[in-house]
Amino acid sequence: MIAQFPADFIFGAATASYQVEGAAAEDGRTPSIWDTFSHTPGKVFRGQTGDVACDHYHRYGEDIALMKQLGLDSYRFSLAWPRIKPDDGPVNAAGLAFYDKLVDELLAAGIDPAVTLYHWDLPQALEDKGGWRERDTAERFAEYAAVAAQHLGDRVKRWITLNEPFCSSILGYADGVHAPGAQEGEGALKAAHHLLLGHGLAAQRIRSAVPDAQVGITLNLASVQQVSDEPADVEAAHRSLLIGNLIFTDPVLAGKYPELGKEVWAPITDFSWIGDTDLATIAQPLDFLGVNYYFPSRPKAVAHNEPDSGKRVASDLGFESLIHDGEYLTEMGWPVDASAFTDLLIWLRDTYGDALPPIYITENGIACPDVVGDDGRVDDQDRIRYVGDHLTAVSAAMDKGVDVRGYFVWSLMDNFEWARGYQPRFGVVHVDYDTLKRTPKASFDWFRNVIATHEVS
Repeated sequence: MIAQFPADFIFGAATASYQVEGAAAEDGRTPSIWDTFSHTPGKVFRGQTGDVACDHYHRYGEDIALMKQLGLDSYRFSLAWPRIKPDDGPVNAAGLAFYDKLVDELLAAGIDPAVTLYHWDLPQALEDKGGWRERDTAERFAEYAAVAAQHLGDRVKRWITLNEPFCSSILGYADGVHAPGAQEGEGALKAAHHLLLGHGLAAQRIRSAVPDAQVGITLNLASVQQVSDEPADVEAAHRSLLIGNLIFTDPVLAGKYPELGKEVWAPITDFSWIGDTDLATIAQPLDFLGVNYYFPSRPKAVAHNEPDSGKRVASDLGFESLIHDGEYLTEMGWPVDASAFTDLLIWLRDTYGDALPPIYITENGIACPDVVGDDGRVDDQDRIRYVGDHLTAVSAAMDKGVDVRGYFVWSLMDNFEWARGYQPRFGVVHVDYDTLKRTPKASFDWFRNVIATHEVS
């Protein structure tokens, strides 16, 4: 099967500030929650940190040359909030100056910058005041967004407010496996709400500063596959859809929270902290929706003992994701199912109809067992197969009427993979973490051909 994409379809690659920049204490940058978390023993694989990462802060010119060689239409990257406005104090001019240089060199190379304002690196100074549990953090985020938009908006037109608020709130404040490492009930739900409130406030500030801006949000969404007709598994599927999708898609796209959420989380909160006008603020009109997809959700009901309400975490919903015997798993332990990607995009279209804006696939990719050959190259056929199959799945959704405008592979280069450290490799460019040498993989050449021909065969 040949998947053909329109001539104006955007092909890009993505990274995130803490995962690639390094220079963690240079030019006025202060610690983020990920600096604190990664330096806490036992939180990250082998105690690894983003102190150096890929040293993109000093090597961005080399990296842009690779992007130009790849033929990218656009590069999606995030700004490090602690570089620009580390706390309630003044703006850090040196931090803005780095992004000035990065944006200018991207434009000189013919690559459109797509900026994400928040990819999880909350200033530690704000976490010390309660972090995303507090409404004030949403206000501080809007202030930071305004600074960034006023400074870069003459050159940057595509803005993403948040990346994956599910991970920031549920993995960070409920499961405790991401920064700041909290395991809470109401606190995690407050974090999710205040992230979305921050999105709405930031969207307003960006549009005020940059009237011709394209503004969106990126959500990592689940394609939920019901595993049986047993009542418990049917309910598990509903709860999986709730926590993975609906608590974010419903407020952003429909201006409401799902009724099931009020029932499921009634034991841990009364939701009295949601302001009367919050949902109207959250449901700002979007120019696009960013969708990140990696694997399907197959929720299987599991027996669990209900703890005291004060100890229950928000993610304790009585299911686990099923893995089929013998199926291929990525290095992250994730099952591969490209057809579920098509299903997810069609679900969005069917669920939200005219309220759904155009979609960009802002992340999609695979960590696989990359092996450096004797010739120094990585022949990553698993990655080529995965990306090819998932691009074909996007094309299938487009053939069925879903308005998808672009695709950003995750990632441009191997980088710090959060709590997994440097073990998983997602890049189409190999990074030697001892020397920081960059080497394009076989997937780099393959993706370059896809970009040039707008075709996957």
